[in-house]
Amino acid sequence: MPKYVLSLHKVIFALSILLPLAASASINPGLPDFTDLVEEVSPAVVSITVTHYGESSTGSQEEIPEMFRRFFNVPEQRGRGATPPQRPPEQERFRPQRQGGGSGFIISADGYIVTNHHVVQGADKIVIKLADNREFEAKIVGSDKDSDIALLKIETGNLPSLRFGNSDALKRGQWVIAIGSPFSFEQSVTAGIISAKGRANGNQQYVPFIQTDVAINRGNSGGPLLNMDGEVVGVNSWILSSGGGYIGLSFSIPINVANRTIEQLREHGRVSRGLLGVGIQGVQTELAVVLKLDRPRGALVYRIEKGKAADRAGIEVGDVILEFNGQAIESFTDLPPLIGAIAPNTKVQLLLNRWGKQTTLSVKLDEVSTDDIAAADPATSGTGLSNVLGLLVGEIDENIRKQNKLTKGGVLVREIESEAAWRAGIRRGDIVLRINRGNVESLTGFNRLVESIRAGESVALLVVRNGNPNFVAYQTEAK
Repeated sequence: MPKYVLSLHKVIFALSILLPLAASASINPGLPDFTDLVEEVSPAVVSITVTHYGESSTGSQEEIPEMFRRFFNVPEQRGRGATPPQRPPEQERFRPQRQGGGSGFIISADGYIVTNHHVVQGADKIVIKLADNREFEAKIVGSDKDSDIALLKIETGNLPSLRFGNSDALKRGQWVIAIGSPFSFEQSVTAGIISAKGRANGNQQYVPFIQTDVAINRGNSGGPLLNMDGEVVGVNSWILSSGGGYIGLSFSIPINVANRTIEQLREHGRVSRGLLGVGIQGVQTELAVVLKLDRPRGALVYRIEKGKAADRAGIEVGDVILEFNGQAIESFTDLPPLIGAIAPNTKVQLLLNRWGKQTTLSVKLDEVSTDDIAAADPATSGTGLSNVLGLLVGEIDENIRKQNKLTKGGVLVREIESEAAWRAGIRRGDIVLRINRGNVESLTGFNRLVESIRAGESVALLVVRNGNPNFVAYQTEAK
């Protein structure tokens, strides 16, 4: 056999071994080396100590939201005992009552520093410790509770700073690192991956949080989350933990969201946000059927604020917002961050589902103001008959109406005869304001609407409990 044939066989054999190895290496290249990255960015990460003075317990640990307490290194407060017969001297009265801590990072050479709102909230004194151990007292330029972002300033110059990345470009599985001061251990570095994006937290409805498995503990709050290019992609904010320690669920504010807040705080000292003026909820499978959606998605409107943007534009209770300025709304929690990112008085386009028909509306947003920032007793007169909904209802007395912040309409649920209605969450004392597209103006009106519903048909009810409206859906029992 010719030599070149043997050589070709050897080449083919070698390739059969090397190519799969090369492919495997490209998929699983091994763990990254963070040493150069950490050395580059660490000088711009700071440790923050906050001090609260005064005699009273104002701003005490008990007033810090539970999910944020774990980020503070707060010593136990001493018992106060009996009131002394006279006021102690000033040096005794004005000593620090408690201290807390967190992390932050420098964003400009002239001393602007970003951290969390909850780290500096109510602080009487804020001290910044740089990576080179120098300390400076900081002033609050502005702080925004709704995004949990605060902007601080120290009077010095020639500081190292971090550059911002694009948090919208993050992908699940991507490597990220955090640097901060957990338990006051300054300049601690932890690493992990992006677990998910767009996580919701009721305390910050305008923030679609980044979820990671990066180890975050007390004192990390306010520190940077960085990508492999050394760019800030998030501000570490909170963890989900039953015991206050790290369990692999850490949440950061996307830097694109934080930056909009930072720019406004730096320029105006406050943040202004667009306001649509609606109450929204998610759409479950049963509701999707009743609302004639192709699948569960969007933000279901259950309340319209009179005179606000949505009301002026013609949005109705029962509408489902499917798109905001061309961006799909898969979950109702997707909508508030999009609205909050738009300046007041801006016109936006909404795509709505209105009981199976899609319509587009143009809405001029209002501005969010600071004002935005047990079953009732069935004492009724008159009763409704048992019906296809499986609900026995009655008229509402004025006391119950006032307790639920209602001016007119609705009927009170007195008995629940349908297992489906019970499973859907309806309880005695709830007030039914709407059945599908029809408003319940009175007991007579309720009965008239019920008569139009066929047995076995799915229905959506707008129900109020303790002043809070919510849509529920269930399938009525077939005959």
